[in-house]
Amino acid sequence: MKQLISFIQKEFRHIFRDRRTMLLLLGMPTAMMILFGFAITTEVKNINVAVSDASHDERTRRIINALAENEYFNLRETASRQRETERVLSDGTADIVVVFDENFDEKLTRGEKAGIRLIADASDPNTAITKINYTTSLIKGVESDWATSTPSGRIIPNVRMLYNPQMKSAYNFVPGVMGLILMLICAMMTSISIVREKETGTMELLLVSPVKPIYVILSKAVPYFVIACVDVLAILLLAVFVLQVPLLGSVVWIMVISFIYIAVCLALGLLISTVAHTQVAAVLISGVALMMPAMLLSGMIYPVENMPVLLEWLSSAIPARWYITAVKKLMIQGLDISYLWKELVVLSFMAGFLLFVSIKKFNVRLQ
Repeated sequence: MKQLISFIQKEFRHIFRDRRTMLLLLGMPTAMMILFGFAITTEVKNINVAVSDASHDERTRRIINALAENEYFNLRETASRQRETERVLSDGTADIVVVFDENFDEKLTRGEKAGIRLIADASDPNTAITKINYTTSLIKGVESDWATSTPSGRIIPNVRMLYNPQMKSAYNFVPGVMGLILMLICAMMTSISIVREKETGTMELLLVSPVKPIYVILSKAVPYFVIACVDVLAILLLAVFVLQVPLLGSVVWIMVISFIYIAVCLALGLLISTVAHTQVAAVLISGVALMMPAMLLSGMIYPVENMPVLLEWLSSAIPARWYITAVKKLMIQGLDISYLWKELVVLSFMAGFLLFVSIKKFNVRLQ
């Protein structure tokens, strides 16, 4: 029995001395609870609303004030014309545009039906339905308040879904799957490939050979870059011809931003390879530090605007968030490149910075 206790004590000492093991045992459950507790929610908050009010009467003002005062809505701006309505949805200023009929108050006073058009961005269909339901519920609540005191007609909401009128879920998950697959191939597989060479001792032999270290690094990265580009084309073909997802934007710009994102993922894989010494460690680091945040904080499954401010800021450091947003704008919404300047700047900066740091650190650690 004493021998068993002594061996148990020895194992505890080994665990406590290994900081990486302690980080996985204690840090990973804490991080997972925070991410799953705050990021995963079916509740929709911070719904950005724009209003087009052609009537400018008391009842439209009451509905607008109710939207502004409700904690789930953010009243962004007013859109007076149809072109402005489409602009605020395409550039992401608004998620929903509320358009009132002309002579709205007069129609209700005469006991007639008055229409309200609710135009929503349905590139994420599940979230769009929830936002429309929230907006409709609020309008119906305001209508019931004044119906008890004043004879009134009925409000008829007319819902229009932009970019995804058929409400297909494939419109939303195709860009997300592209981001995850490229992260898996470029980051995880590159890190494992390099760590395998380190684990077997052949990487040091390569680096002391006459071949320049940068050539060794490029020889590891280029095959995954080519495979990732082929995967992008394959996913686009499957999305268009099998899943019937439209490709409304420029294929050239989709490939350009994919090249930049692939460079970011390759740099992350190279950076992981400088930290991990075994293939198991590389897989764990990739899964915890890359794949899980890419799934939960990129907006692929749960909208970023529903998350707490801290997690929303943290999501800005996730490359997949910017890539998925860019692909949605190009592929689903059919926007031109002028609407993607922010995503291009952020991903280009990430690619340059991470490549510089990872290559420099790789050379220092292995030379």
